[in-house]
Amino acid sequence: MILVTGGAGFIGANFVLDWLAGSDEPVVNLDKLTYAGNLGNLASVQDDPRHVFVQGDIGDTALLDGLLKQHRPRAIVNFAAESHVDRSIHGAEDFIFTNIVGTFRLLEVARSYHAALIEPEKAAFRFLHVSTDEVYGSLTPQAPAFKEDHVYEPNSPYSASKAASDHLVRAWHHTHGLPVLTTNCSNNYGPYHFPEKLIPLMIVNALAGKPLPVYGDGQQVRDWLYVKDHCSAIRRVLEAGRLGETYNVGGWNEKANLSIVHIVCDLLDELSPRRDGESYRTQITHVTDRPGHDRRYAIDARKIERELGWKPAETFETGIRKTVQWYLANPEWVQSVQSGSYRDWVATQYGSTGAGA
Repeated sequence: MILVTGGAGFIGANFVLDWLAGSDEPVVNLDKLTYAGNLGNLASVQDDPRHVFVQGDIGDTALLDGLLKQHRPRAIVNFAAESHVDRSIHGAEDFIFTNIVGTFRLLEVARSYHAALIEPEKAAFRFLHVSTDEVYGSLTPQAPAFKEDHVYEPNSPYSASKAASDHLVRAWHHTHGLPVLTTNCSNNYGPYHFPEKLIPLMIVNALAGKPLPVYGDGQQVRDWLYVKDHCSAIRRVLEAGRLGETYNVGGWNEKANLSIVHIVCDLLDELSPRRDGESYRTQITHVTDRPGHDRRYAIDARKIERELGWKPAETFETGIRKTVQWYLANPEWVQSVQSGSYRDWVATQYGSTGAGA
């Protein structure tokens, strides 16, 4: 049995689905079901006895303590986080409470649980913390990609809160001996991605005939990682990672945001062309850049390949095609997540068009 936190969100849900597709080991899935947590992501395992869903907050120590005592997991995989930079700029408090205070409380409950275990369960227990490349800050165009020992230089409230959580995880290992592992990933994309982020937003807006908003000149560079590759990396780190170590997980796919939008438009032109015969590229519009927008992220993923034998299975070309095809095949999922609160938030922050992440 493993405990997954944040397992109804984008990456967490993909991990749960991937885990259950490849293993008979049960999952206890704890998720607060905020705006980006969606039980629809888990519809295919709704009746699977190996999947136990619990709605709750990682900041609820009594709930966490009860779950650990009841289910006795051999590992905790922590995806639970507020993760959208734009939202952190407009309101950072939720990020502080979930990403910092919530992680602290989860660590404390895990520490007590681990201390009470007996061998061999104690030696086998793992706490895997899922983080982001944004904690490292921004790179110049010619700078080498982020390695695991890169200095932390977070530039947004979101990345600062994740950096703080990473430091807490490290401290609980070195001070208390909690057997932790940390992964820092690049930009994920794929099925079930909430449509406030760049790729799903472009797909959804394009099909709806809306403008495709691109921040500034669109030359912000990101390394793109297909979410199912990320899930396989986490499984591998959980299986064989060295205690206390950090592993960077990237897709070796550095691309500018505007290039990503062009690729999405071209795939939609091929797979679901506009009735008027025009390209979806005509819907692209440039909007005012967001404050403190990091110019470039890039992940050096050689450590995880060297030590654990992991590397991504998908190229960007194969992964983005699968992603666009998934959104075209699942319009009901898109409609289900575009609630009134989502529409209201997008309209308030960006106007009626939304904005790229």
